[in-house]
Amino acid sequence: MMKKTLDVELPRVKDALTAIAAGATTAVALTQDCLSAIEQQNPVINAFLSVDKDGALAGAERIDECVSAGSSVGPLAGIPFGIKDVLTVEGLPATAGSKILEGYRPPYTATAVRRLMDAGAVILGKLNCDEFAMGSSNENSAYGPVRNPHDIDRVPGGSSGGSAAAVAAGMALATLGTDTGGSIRQPASFCGVVGVLPTYGRVSRYGLIAFASSLDRIGPFAASVRDAALVLGVIAGHDLLDATSALEAVPDYTDGIDKGVAGMRLGVPQEYFAEGLDAEVRSAIEATIEKLRAAGAQIVPISLPRTRYAVPTYYVIATAEASSNLARFDGVRYGYRAPEAKTLAEMYRLSREGGFGAEVKRRILLGTYVLSAGYYDAYYKKAQQVRRLLTDDFLAAFKSVDAILTPTAPTPAFRIGEKTDDPMAMYLADIYTVTASLAGICGISVPCGRSREGLPIGLQILGKHFDETTVFRVAQTVESLQG
Repeated sequence: MMKKTLDVELPRVKDALTAIAAGATTAVALTQDCLSAIEQQNPVINAFLSVDKDGALAGAERIDECVSAGSSVGPLAGIPFGIKDVLTVEGLPATAGSKILEGYRPPYTATAVRRLMDAGAVILGKLNCDEFAMGSSNENSAYGPVRNPHDIDRVPGGSSGGSAAAVAAGMALATLGTDTGGSIRQPASFCGVVGVLPTYGRVSRYGLIAFASSLDRIGPFAASVRDAALVLGVIAGHDLLDATSALEAVPDYTDGIDKGVAGMRLGVPQEYFAEGLDAEVRSAIEATIEKLRAAGAQIVPISLPRTRYAVPTYYVIATAEASSNLARFDGVRYGYRAPEAKTLAEMYRLSREGGFGAEVKRRILLGTYVLSAGYYDAYYKKAQQVRRLLTDDFLAAFKSVDAILTPTAPTPAFRIGEKTDDPMAMYLADIYTVTASLAGICGISVPCGRSREGLPIGLQILGKHFDETTVFRVAQTVESLQG
């Protein structure tokens, strides 16, 4: 396992599909390659919490039989996927990175995962994450931290660190993660892969173990923009099992992806280039913006004036919803139950004390406080009002621009342990991502350069509600300009 600067050509979904169709490879061969990579690298990277080797190979064999027989196969037939462990897959463990769900095997499959499986995808197993998706570094998992494949002394980002690291290390061709305040985009930036934040409601949340229900979203990680677009097209769409899933039609996201940016108006918000932005990140982002200008885009300075309120607003709303959602883990119905408890009150207290980690407890306490009598109006209600104003900033900006360009994260990947004793410093790692989360708009992180130490840097592209097509088009141009 490399300690520094992973620099390899990652396998791509589109190429694998072409090879399977041409008979140049098989689903079983692809799956065996990924299983071999997991066996070799996972003891160090710790991206996979569980691997379903027999199930994956059996699924791959079924795909190969269909291909050999000339039968119709799905658009992702034979592609090996990893699934973040906050998404349920019937019969496989679903820990959410927490001891309180250790040993839990759900009796149902998340809609997004079901749609992958219906499209012929092969499910390799479940991926490590911050406990209940609460974190920015993947150091909060009860099952140990994930390590960044580019430098194993650094974090992969969070909470979907396992999902990003698995793609970056070649352990899966694509993965699913979740994003509540940046948990797809920031790890994608840190690990040098593509990560997509769909519009809220674009992908069903059925089968997602909830953190903050008005913010949680499911999206793909992949080695290329085109691969990510293909995967999103499979998992997106209305679902009767999720009342918040949108009725909007799902376009072919790969159609028109190569049109380029000539004539497009791309906004650059001044608030995202202020104090606190690492000099190397700034340089990489600004160099990419100039390349987009040279490719024919009009670069438009814009302002998102209420950006400075985004982090406190997010941590009021997200913790309030977390305190409500996690009340179900009480030792009664499923999950960990403290064996030493002698009364009902003791069972509640000791089960939650022993089952939850420190960051989850911190957020439950914060959320309970802001929802309590006498503080609800001052904190939670006010945060919801500010959320509306933050959304209005984006809506106003999108009247004059087609998409918005920002850094994904203020720094490249930081060292493991560097921020664990300073929660505020950790929370500020999401400073450029939480605004889009609060506003419900779509976005993507695409690699745009490296630091002097060889660490990846990501560009964030934000788009209007349900305008992922434009975001993919800009991202594809950025990707093509990196060669």
